Amino acid sequence: MKLLTYPDRDMMFLDVADQIASELSGFLRTQDRVTFCVPGGSTPGPVFDVLCDLDLDWARVSVVLSDERWVDEGSVRSNTRLVRQRLLRGRASAATLVPLYAAGLRPEDRLAELTAGLLPHLPLSLLLLGMGDDMHIASLFPGADQLVGALAADAPPLMAMRAPGAPEPRVTLTAPVFAGAMSTHLLLTGADKRAALDRAQHLDPSHAPVRCVLGHACVHWAA
Repeated sequence: MKLLTYPDRDMMFLDVADQIASELSGFLRTQDRVTFCVPGGSTPGPVFDVLCDLDLDWARVSVVLSDERWVDEGSVRSNTRLVRQRLLRGRASAATLVPLYAAGLRPEDRLAELTAGLLPHLPLSLLLLGMGDDMHIASLFPGADQLVGALAADAPPLMAMRAPGAPEPRVTLTAPVFAGAMSTHLLLTGADKRAALDRAQHLDPSHAPVRCVLGHACVHWAA
């Protein structure tokens, strides 16, 4: 794990955006298409605000969420909605969004279809993740119903997940997909998450799912 600390969040967001832009440019020079995997939540918003207007060949970039709540895009809890509002605008509106939600009562009913849409965009070129205070990444939560399967080396790329305290089902990319990313960045803010990161290094992935990426991630932290 490579840990970078910053004197303030604004500096961190700008530096992470610069690193991501540089890496995306490098991938675009050598690949016909690249896949940029992004988290939901509000933390990466400032990074997206910088990236969306950068002069990249966004038409050759596929954007996929690391996970999605099983709600339609009209919901304020939709990660897809957030990514459209903060990243897929300006120049970045030319990128292709790979869906992780389709209308239906249960994610299991649409999982095969969503997986088929995801597969052409793997492996991930660049992976940006956040982490919760409970050391979860994406929808790989400690105590989730399918966590053991999602952490397994032979896990399918996309799984449905239900977790204590999560009000709706979710779909999530799995540990092998994250492990296959060519470049991984983990974005953290606050003392609680720094303490959680320190704890995670001494725990099994079933208790600290972030462990499945720590070995090859560049971790960015600011108070």
